[in-house]
Amino acid sequence: MLPKGLRCGLTLLCALLGTHVWAAPTELKVVAQEGTEPKYIPAGIGRVVGLCVDLYRAIERIEPSVVFVGDQQWTPALQALSQLASHEHDALCAVQRTEERTRQYSFLEPAIFQFRYQLIARAGDTAAINSWDDVRKLGANGVILTNRGYTAPGMLDRIGGLQVDASSSTPSANLQKLIAGRGRFFLHRAPGMQGFIERAGATSKVKILPAVMATVDVYMALGTHVDPAVRQRVQRAVEQLEKSGELARLFRKWD
Repeated sequence: MLPKGLRCGLTLLCALLGTHVWAAPTELKVVAQEGTEPKYIPAGIGRVVGLCVDLYRAIERIEPSVVFVGDQQWTPALQALSQLASHEHDALCAVQRTEERTRQYSFLEPAIFQFRYQLIARAGDTAAINSWDDVRKLGANGVILTNRGYTAPGMLDRIGGLQVDASSSTPSANLQKLIAGRGRFFLHRAPGMQGFIERAGATSKVKILPAVMATVDVYMALGTHVDPAVRQRVQRAVEQLEKSGELARLFRKWD
């Protein structure tokens, strides 16, 4: 038995320490999605940079009780989507909302960015494209390449009357198909299109057509298994970034 005075001293010390208990931050597991530049961009051996990496760090600065881990580990983009649905990781950045995904993920408001869809053509192509009608008029000579498993094929199907090839699953594969003449256009999203083309060594081979063919909002998505209290903290951080103009600044940085 400890002396009474020592017991009282320890009790007081514990009470004082109890007011300053440090809680470890909640870790949210993420992955770097392959083929989604500028969300994730390889930057040398073992290093990933990009729009989403910057966004995770910005959220952590505002909400230190949350830490995103795993954004330096590459995973195929379609696998990353399915892994969030199966709760193998906890969050994804800049995800387009669809009816199916709404059932699988918890989307946070507001939208964090707005992506633009534009057409990439071979450098010598003389087609003047201002609308989807201009593409339709080309008929079989207006085949649009797009990525299998992404949201673009469904979008083009809803627009209707277009010749679409969605047999390839990565932007790099479609860029090479375009250069080889196995399609007239490649529908890709901005920001980051020019950087993607430059890193592929295709600057002299293709060009980005100026017309914006579609715009889509993208969101932070969390797994439905994530604690609602944690989800609320992340949402408040996103709201603060939007109000402060930080989201717009990040978008311009990678555009």
